[in-house]
Amino acid sequence: MQQSFDKQPPAQGGAVDPITLSVVRGILETTQREMTLSLEKTARSSVFNLAHDYSTALFNARPEMILQGQDIPIHLGSLIPAMKVIAAYFGDDIHEGDLIIHNDPAYGGSHAIDTCIYKPVFYKGKLVYWTVCKGHLTDIGGPVPAGYNPDAKEIYAECLRIPPVKIWDRGKPRTDVINLILTNLRARRDQEGDFNALIGACQVGERSLIRMLDKYGEEQIDACIDELLAMAERQMRGLIRAVPDGTYTGTAVLEDAGHGFGDFDITATVTIDGDNCRIAIDSPPQVPYFINSYEGNSYSGVYLGLMMFAQLPPPYNEGLYRCVSVDMGPKGTLCNAREPAPHMNCTTTPMETLTDAVRLAFEKAMPSKVAASWGHANGLNIAGWDKRHNEEYVTMVLATIISGAGATPHQDGWHACGPECCFGALTSGDVELLEHSYPIIVHRYSLLTDSCGAGLHRGGSGTAWEVEPLDGEMTFIMFGEGRRIPALGADGATSAMTETKVGRLELKRGGKVETLRRNTIGVIGPGETVTNINPGGGGHGDPRKRPVTRVLEDVRLGLVSVEGAQRDYGVVISDLETLAVDIEATQRLRGA
Repeated sequence: MQQSFDKQPPAQGGAVDPITLSVVRGILETTQREMTLSLEKTARSSVFNLAHDYSTALFNARPEMILQGQDIPIHLGSLIPAMKVIAAYFGDDIHEGDLIIHNDPAYGGSHAIDTCIYKPVFYKGKLVYWTVCKGHLTDIGGPVPAGYNPDAKEIYAECLRIPPVKIWDRGKPRTDVINLILTNLRARRDQEGDFNALIGACQVGERSLIRMLDKYGEEQIDACIDELLAMAERQMRGLIRAVPDGTYTGTAVLEDAGHGFGDFDITATVTIDGDNCRIAIDSPPQVPYFINSYEGNSYSGVYLGLMMFAQLPPPYNEGLYRCVSVDMGPKGTLCNAREPAPHMNCTTTPMETLTDAVRLAFEKAMPSKVAASWGHANGLNIAGWDKRHNEEYVTMVLATIISGAGATPHQDGWHACGPECCFGALTSGDVELLEHSYPIIVHRYSLLTDSCGAGLHRGGSGTAWEVEPLDGEMTFIMFGEGRRIPALGADGATSAMTETKVGRLELKRGGKVETLRRNTIGVIGPGETVTNINPGGGGHGDPRKRPVTRVLEDVRLGLVSVEGAQRDYGVVISDLETLAVDIEATQRLRGA
């Protein structure tokens, strides 16, 4: 399927007063930040108030995204088609005081646990804007706590599907509908708190937008917004115009994470023609396993791969994509799934592989500009019974998917900043607050030696997160991949040591350690632990050209071992205490 939103001729410079434009832009950006802060300060679960797994955006009445928050990339790209589906679904039946909820991927959503609230904003009786919040609820019903069911063969075995439905109608809450939804979710207290936080954030955004209109008037604001959309479009067209015309192909491998179907290739073909770009995706047929991606979610993966290449400054809005058309391939494929395909893992797998394929295609077009891949998500959900409060607990531990960032042409990758699908927007949260919220003890949260992808600029370090339940059994659910294939490097970066750069889970029970690399559901009790190990980011450039002094500094800091220095970088250390280098052996290795 090919789709391009609001295709228009190239944008021209506007006649908007630059001072007013700057002020309006600041108000819009402040409005979005207020929505984000409202979510953080009023949410109940650690997924919201510690990890910040949510995103906010503003749309006009057309509806075009006029501002996306600098939030979770996997949320933001899918909001563009989803908002259009919502507006079309209700048509003229949209009224002041309405609130709409939606999570269904068949209606343009990402994955069902990312639940979205849409609030139409009216001014003087006319629909003018939408405020939108999307957040990862810690549970969305279904047979497995936290939604990730590696045994699901269809979407009905994963979640409560919520197509577009009003939860407020003309200012009156639909308590029957809200209760129906919340009754189907585990740990209702947390879900209800996050649910209300999403609603409140949309209301905060509405209040700010109306104040803006009161001060500057609808006509002037519309002119400023049109110019901001045109500004983003001009920047993207200028970038595309600088890329040599031609067709470029990138293929990334989605590894088999225990489902038995083998590895899959996802291919992106990028065609540059002047200041227009076409991206075509080729993926295998969908499978009865939770890694299928519906079309809306796949837009996020494509747009992230594009933006990793583009690296454009703000504003970030739908104008960026006016010169970009996307063909996701036929329905019924891995990146354009058809219901009832199971899908819950799709925001990490295959989204990160899809992103890599797009990024690799652009690397062929302009190698000097592209950054390396970030570590893919290899995560853990936990659930059990909290005897302190006599209630069930369930959470997605976002700290377990914090991996290393990819290196760039100019610098090393950041540590503990990934995964690729979130691109630095997730936070780990304080360990003490996680231990306060749930009956667990976190024994370890640390960086990992030799997890960084090697390169002239090395990737960022991955992380290890070790947990033990305190007073009862705890269910753990593994999801993701990156357990065999390390994060991809760029511009000739390769690693000789790969086994330390991939994800895995270590289960300690009865004095024995078992390494798990397959998505699975398990149970541990007090005295037993699981350690989730995440991959590092990819390197950039030839690792044998990395200055010896920088390799030695990485060894001193524990990021690279003596063995890693030799195998990955060709640096032979003859004395561990003094970090003395065998110059002759090093020159011989690097020369080879």
